[in-house]
Amino acid sequence: MPAFSASIYSYLFRKAQPYYTFQCLFLVTGKIFLPQEKSPSHPLGDLPYNQASFNLPYLQRSAPMALLEIRNVTRRFDDFIAVDRVDLSVKAGEFFTLLGPSGCGKTTLLRMIAGFDQPDEGAIILDGVDLKDTPPEKRPVHTVFQSYALFPHMTVEQNIAFSLKMARQSEEEIRFKVKSALTQVALNDRAARYPHELSGGQRQRVALARGLVNRPRLLLLDEPLGALDAKLREQMQIELIALQRDIGVTFVFVTHSQAEALALSHRIAVMNHGRIEQLDEPDKLYGAPKNRFVADFIGNVNMHEATVQTSGDTLTLLLGKLGQITAPTRTGIKAGDAGVFVIRPEQVSIRAAGEASPDPNQFVGTVNDFLYTGDVTTYIVDLPDGARLEALLPNSAPGRAKFFELGDPVRVSWKAEAGAFLTS
Repeated sequence: MPAFSASIYSYLFRKAQPYYTFQCLFLVTGKIFLPQEKSPSHPLGDLPYNQASFNLPYLQRSAPMALLEIRNVTRRFDDFIAVDRVDLSVKAGEFFTLLGPSGCGKTTLLRMIAGFDQPDEGAIILDGVDLKDTPPEKRPVHTVFQSYALFPHMTVEQNIAFSLKMARQSEEEIRFKVKSALTQVALNDRAARYPHELSGGQRQRVALARGLVNRPRLLLLDEPLGALDAKLREQMQIELIALQRDIGVTFVFVTHSQAEALALSHRIAVMNHGRIEQLDEPDKLYGAPKNRFVADFIGNVNMHEATVQTSGDTLTLLLGKLGQITAPTRTGIKAGDAGVFVIRPEQVSIRAAGEASPDPNQFVGTVNDFLYTGDVTTYIVDLPDGARLEALLPNSAPGRAKFFELGDPVRVSWKAEAGAFLTS
């Protein structure tokens, strides 16, 4: 399965889950862009392979309501600015993800929402209330950590019931809520077991059940899947989507994994050096990044320095020593502008050098290396100017009889509407 591996049905579940209102009537119709098709609004194309993008016309839609508002929040540690004037809002019922490399400020922001840290400037508003003077234990917010933080001397049932007992709820109410939480995470038959008797995925579900048993307004998840192996992580991604859809609690999820963020989220805020580089839906982040950092951080991308020669309905770019290419136009771009041309490997076709290509942009090069991952092979091609280009070829393609070998001459090409020119 490809690295970006949310299934179409889980993506449809996410989109069909209307976080605008839980009583919203919807009609799941419209166009689904299948793996090799490109959305005209996304110059870098849609999410690859089995992750689809589609239009969802609602029959009835209420105005989105912001449950959480981060207003101009800044956090400093001596001379280091961990979070720098961040503004964002999270809608009720949304699966919202903070994504970025280590040290970008995402966990610091999550800690401030939870109340474990305080902003130096700005405000954090939940349900219209400023949380500045509200201690962590009084906030309608629960946090699930990567380590799960389960009590080893307590059973699954006791771990889930702990916060209810601290709140001095009745025994009858505790029993009812714990049973309901166990059912939600499919652990009824593990209620009497201790954490060390559970698998990694089961421990993660216990942590989720403990976080959800009090029905918080907001559930914060700090890289909760980071300790799981790839197969279990993929399974838990699907379970998280279904669980969030069924219970309707707002999730704020922190991760450095682009694949995880694309698979799970309604919207993603990409952070870098304490600031938000772009906040958008997953398919728009992947298909229409606003700058080179987002293009490079989200998925794999070919990136080449370029200069605009002519602009109009399309752009004519000079790609170093390679020569001219045709690229999609952008508002405000003019002749002489310098920047980068970016294109995803799955948008680049590769064939034997002697085969003709109908694409306007094409070059002959040599296979330098390739990466076989089962369903696809990524070829690294040396171009005449010394640059390299990655091209991705599905191994299930019709007529696919053999792989290109190292040193083979090949022709790489792409359509005029593929890729994007970025100036920042």
